[in-house]
Amino acid sequence: MSGDIRQLFRVVLACTTVLFCTGATLAQSGEWTKEIAAFEAQDREAPPQKGGVVFVGSSSIRLWDLSGSFPGVRAVNRGFGGSHISDSNRFVDTLVIRHSPKTVVFYAGDNDLSAGKTPETVAADFATFVSKVRAAFPETRIAFIGIKPSLQRWALISKVRQANALVRKQCEADDRLAFVDVDGPMLGWDGKPRQELLVADGLHLSPKGYELWTMLVRPFVE
Repeated sequence: MSGDIRQLFRVVLACTTVLFCTGATLAQSGEWTKEIAAFEAQDREAPPQKGGVVFVGSSSIRLWDLSGSFPGVRAVNRGFGGSHISDSNRFVDTLVIRHSPKTVVFYAGDNDLSAGKTPETVAADFATFVSKVRAAFPETRIAFIGIKPSLQRWALISKVRQANALVRKQCEADDRLAFVDVDGPMLGWDGKPRQELLVADGLHLSPKGYELWTMLVRPFVE
């Protein structure tokens, strides 16, 4: 291969690499654009009030009727379905910080494990979330709802419990953190998730499931 051809090959390779990386970056930056834009629009219409409760995380938060479950509580829903803990970390300023919350109720990790992330990654990502909130509001309380057992993802239950144990350990070391255990309460006599607590897909919560969660979370909100 002559020197000119080698140089041409290097240029083509460099351009291909730049285009690939740029495309990947653009794809990543575009993820959740619609959801975050909707939250920002809501905040413009109703500017955030300080001292309330922010519920943040994945679809189990997004689908929660907070006004019905916690009447009289200034609760803001910032759940976006399919998200991982790392996504909440990425958008923590929009989701949490701008609301100056007294309390944060957090649920995520379910999708993380399903996507192949390890329990250790789940715990580390939650620790990052805590540190980001703490940097702005050192006294804000954060309640982590344990990753739920579900029929659709029952094969992951061992990893679910490993992740929950790691996060619980974090919470026990800090009075401003709390771990809300939903694993035991969601199981029936057979040790499997109670069907009446889940909708037909075997993953998301039914109205009865949210009634149970509301009862478990209420002490941390009120």
